[in-house]
Amino acid sequence: MTPTPLPILPPVLGAVLTAVVTPFDERGDVDDPAFRSLVRYLLGAGSDGIVVAGTTGEASTLTDDERLGLIRATVEEVAGTGSVVAGTGSNDTAHSVHLTEQARGMGVDAVLVVTPYYNRPPREGIVRHVAAIADVGVPVVLYNIPGRTGLNMAPDLIAELADIPGVVALKEANPDLAQPRQVRAETTLALYAGNDDMLLPILEMGGAGVISVASHLVGDRMQEMTAAVLRGDLDGARAIDASLAGLYTGLFETTNPILIKAALEMLGLIPSGRLRLPLVDATPAERQALRTVLEAQGLIVPAAP
Repeated sequence: MTPTPLPILPPVLGAVLTAVVTPFDERGDVDDPAFRSLVRYLLGAGSDGIVVAGTTGEASTLTDDERLGLIRATVEEVAGTGSVVAGTGSNDTAHSVHLTEQARGMGVDAVLVVTPYYNRPPREGIVRHVAAIADVGVPVVLYNIPGRTGLNMAPDLIAELADIPGVVALKEANPDLAQPRQVRAETTLALYAGNDDMLLPILEMGGAGVISVASHLVGDRMQEMTAAVLRGDLDGARAIDASLAGLYTGLFETTNPILIKAALEMLGLIPSGRLRLPLVDATPAERQALRTVLEAQGLIVPAAP
């Protein structure tokens, strides 16, 4: 069966977008040189764009100055060679609007707006929250991640949000694939997998791609999977997906981004995998299990016996 062509909607963000980590130095401050180096690496290793200050970037423990500094650094390093999506969503509408205004001034391509968490707003509150952010004038990527926010945006609500001018895409991290299928059928939103293991089914239903953690390590292979679906080679795409399944699982054996930061440190792509409390470093057992996963993927040479 020939897959549905990918939607072409403004902005053209790309297929593989990496939700970049935030490296910290020995003092616990943002390591700007390491961050910039990582962004440059990702753009040459399969990433069409960078999602900065999202869940994987530990946005919840960043100050506004740190978050805006990371956004500015990303725009400078990308310099038109890819897309920049800035995480500006929060559970405070006024704060989200402020961050979005600042990001707009830096020239981002879109903003990522998570479902307001903790407050548990009713439907009208979510609609008004998204509308206020969209009114700033930057394209909005909705972010549905009920496992983090405690609130699922149902397809009919997403369809209502899709009617707000400026709302152009959805990052769907609800593993119930019936939801994105309904969104795909009822809206023109560009649909992005919010979990790495959802990329293939999202592509098969005509989605745009993925906002990914694993693409820090295997962005090129995820691009190959996307290309295979586009040319109708579903068997080839499924083979790539199956080959990455162990990595997808292995990176999420504990809370993200603990293990992806450990992996990047092991590969020498960031100086340190340290995190900010309340997240903690990977345990020795977790690091050993992760090393086994990375060895199986050919990302690390097995240690000599």
